[in-house]
Amino acid sequence: MLVDNGSQSPTEVLHSGSVVSNSSSTTIHDNASATPPNHLIEKEQHSESQSPPQAETTPATNSPGPVPNGGTIAWLQVLSGFMIFFNTWGIMNTFGIFQTYYESGALFNETSSNISWIGAVQAYCVMLGGLFSGPIYDRGYLRVLLVVGAFGVVFGHMMLSLCHTYWQVLLAQGFCVGLGGACLFVPGLAVLPAYFNTKIGLAMGVAAAGSSTGGIIYPIVFYQLINKIGFGWTVRVLGFIALATMLVPILLMRQRIKPLKARALIDWSAFTDWPFMIFVLGGTIGFVGLYTMLFYVSYYGESQGITNASLSFYLVPILNATSMFGRTVPNAFSDFTGPINIIIPGALICGILVFCMVAVGSVGAIVIVTLLFGFFSGVFISLPPVCFVMLTKDKSKIGTRIGMGFALIGFGILIGGPGGGSILGQSDTPNWTGLFIFGGACEVVSALVFFALRFYKVGFNLKVKV
Repeated sequence: MLVDNGSQSPTEVLHSGSVVSNSSSTTIHDNASATPPNHLIEKEQHSESQSPPQAETTPATNSPGPVPNGGTIAWLQVLSGFMIFFNTWGIMNTFGIFQTYYESGALFNETSSNISWIGAVQAYCVMLGGLFSGPIYDRGYLRVLLVVGAFGVVFGHMMLSLCHTYWQVLLAQGFCVGLGGACLFVPGLAVLPAYFNTKIGLAMGVAAAGSSTGGIIYPIVFYQLINKIGFGWTVRVLGFIALATMLVPILLMRQRIKPLKARALIDWSAFTDWPFMIFVLGGTIGFVGLYTMLFYVSYYGESQGITNASLSFYLVPILNATSMFGRTVPNAFSDFTGPINIIIPGALICGILVFCMVAVGSVGAIVIVTLLFGFFSGVFISLPPVCFVMLTKDKSKIGTRIGMGFALIGFGILIGGPGGGSILGQSDTPNWTGLFIFGGACEVVSALVFFALRFYKVGFNLKVKV
């Protein structure tokens, strides 16, 4: 998309305009040699004085010149993307504390599987919504998407503060907040490649760190306020934080390139693009294992008596704190090594860490595993967009491919959260061993699928950037 749209610089457009103007002048000079009557000459001169000069033609918005790869405006877009991730993935990564709170029965009584559907629906709405927000973004309605998305996230929290039943919470927190995030997620990704190409991994990583920051701040605010002002006002405070932080992209984010035409909802050729589909398969399986940890690690510590109620809530911000580094450092390295070479070991180590949860029985052990898992799980959040860009030969289809890829990978969330809850069960002795074996196996299989993709593209040559 960037290659096609940047083929003509503003200087060339203006130069082209001057040629038109010169050509027009030449035509008038030639016609003057026919010496028409004086009143016709005066009328023609008057007409010329009223018409705007051709040389002042404004360059097209889809020809903005070379990619800046830095500068104040470019890094302000990264800041805006940071705030978008803060209020999309950051909120989704916070659901672990809501899972623990809802499990207590303080608001309603439901099974672990049913409760996890709230977070799963919220996350899947964000990922699926890219199919629809992408074409709207392509038509130049960035500001509309940001305003509508911010409204959905804030309004969803305000409605959640009034909820008292499971279905009310599912509608407010699952669908309303999720659909609001769906309007925000694609702009947060699509704007940055227009400002960065050689540093795209670093830019994406810094923006994606917003999800970790949100995953730290939101849980801490929730825990610190829940016993002081109650559930209703605590959730309202979260909504006000979302409102304040979303003002940054609403005011600062700019669409540098408007595509020549809106992208299609579905690129059917993607289903026969084997590298793309293999990556989607690996990402889907990986997200299954990822969300068994994100949803249940907090509840595990409290229910097993390993941690007290306070530390169980803080496991979520601890995980997200190290995830911040896991979403920036690997991305920066991916600019030199290739994203596939980074995501393979990241997925494998995540699988090993989930398996280790089976043997966790002390505070120190659960904190260490949570810290490490937070770091290595960052690759699943920040690297897929970079991988989609790398795997898409026709760059004009990047937006469609990203939307499709995340919509398909999102099925892993629907399996990991509710599926993990079903394995856990509701007996006096929850099946934690089965849950963590299930999650760890999914992560290991995901790493094997990513390795198969690498072998499909370059074989066993370990020195190739891919």
